[in-house]
Amino acid sequence: MVIALLRELSQRYNAGFVLDNRFLNEDYEQLHAAEQRVAVLSKYFAGLAMLISCLGLLGLATFTAERRMKEIGIRKMLGASEFSIAYLLSADFSKLVVVVILIALPVSYLVITHWLDNLAYRIELKLWYFPGAGLLALVIAWGTVGMQAVKAASVSPTQCLKEE
Repeated sequence: MVIALLRELSQRYNAGFVLDNRFLNEDYEQLHAAEQRVAVLSKYFAGLAMLISCLGLLGLATFTAERRMKEIGIRKMLGASEFSIAYLLSADFSKLVVVVILIALPVSYLVITHWLDNLAYRIELKLWYFPGAGLLALVIAWGTVGMQAVKAASVSPTQCLKEE
């Protein structure tokens, strides 16, 4: 109703001027349409990257457990618990994941702050996101490796030593 009235007044008093009205939220939507597409693609590719990395970590954990099967059998014969064997296998991977997290945190902080500086709205970046993401990566790695470590630790020591 207001827009129609403004167009009518514009035509009455300035017939040569075409009133081009737009809403501010439409301008912002057009401005951030590319970022929205990048966000959707980033979610899918991040999920795919997590899946591929978990599969690689699972393969590496399986290979390590198979390679150390004789050691696991000897440790079980000497009275080691399944938890201590699972911890032994998981500790090396935990150290590796922590090193990767320590490398990735500053890099991701710099990339994200640079990207946020180019947006129209100022978004405050909360620093707890980064350790939270690192902790989530560590939990996912523990789940992936721990599953294989428990499986390797539950094998009978006689079966481990018999195969060697």
